[in-house]
Amino acid sequence: MKKILKSVLLACTVLAGAAAHAAFPERTITIVVPYAPGGAADALARQLAVRMGAKLGTSVIVDNRPGASGTIGEGYVARAAADGYTMLYDATPFSINPALYSNLPFADKNFQPLSLVSLSPNVLIVRKESPIKDQKDLIARAKAQPGKLNFASGGSGTVQRLAAELYRQGLDLDMVHVPYKSGGPAISDVMGGQVDFMFSTMAASYPLISSGKLRALAISSPKRSPLLPEVPAVAESVLPGYEAYEWNGLLLPAGTPDAIVKQLHKAVVESLQEEEMKKRFADMGAQAIGNSPAEFTSFLQKEAAKWAEVVRKGNIKLD
Repeated sequence: MKKILKSVLLACTVLAGAAAHAAFPERTITIVVPYAPGGAADALARQLAVRMGAKLGTSVIVDNRPGASGTIGEGYVARAAADGYTMLYDATPFSINPALYSNLPFADKNFQPLSLVSLSPNVLIVRKESPIKDQKDLIARAKAQPGKLNFASGGSGTVQRLAAELYRQGLDLDMVHVPYKSGGPAISDVMGGQVDFMFSTMAASYPLISSGKLRALAISSPKRSPLLPEVPAVAESVLPGYEAYEWNGLLLPAGTPDAIVKQLHKAVVESLQEEEMKKRFADMGAQAIGNSPAEFTSFLQKEAAKWAEVVRKGNIKLD
């Protein structure tokens, strides 16, 4: 009789454990965005959170934890429980920070890449009245007056900064970097003529380009953007192989159970495959992606190696 009771209890325990595991998600899931509200990453994350919540049958909320080029929010998620209820929605600085910070309190091994969410090119912009009419003009002026042309960015840890540095290194130009605390003030000073040019995010600059307040000289993706079909890609015009993206992606704390990873991944990919989501992303200058954890891991490794080399060659330091 005791053996029978033991068997029954064991079976109940196993079934209870399986039921508990199968119950995910039982409560609200939090997507941590390590950047300020109102930016492109925040806006896209909120779009995705709504659709994921509908597919998972629970609330998915966005929690902004900005600061230190995203490292504050990243550190928070690195220390979170690996149970699927805390996710990191990060961007290109995630691949840049390891080359700039010598003492990050976490490492890549603290995260489980889930999926690349989107890719968005940067746009090489000048003010509408600028005497710089195209890239050839910009390059000619930079070579004729070394150290005279300047370019803005939202800070040394941003893709705006490194996209311009990759451009400068590839063309062997001598130009001066002017860092700002964020991309908004940088764009304002380009418009005002205080700075000659910058590589701006598509989301921030497209409305100003389409309204005629800024002039677009080039785009950082390998091919032209459907939003700006008349604007050449850097790679097709002056620097073959040039490519710089603002990417967004989802990561989990390392050690998240495989079954939960699969469930969350399915919700992400299915959300990004919806035509309405694709359109919403496209309207913001982003291409919805949705790939496998292995593909996203490989992408992150390549991005980190690429930007580490740019930082090293440019001797770039934090502002």
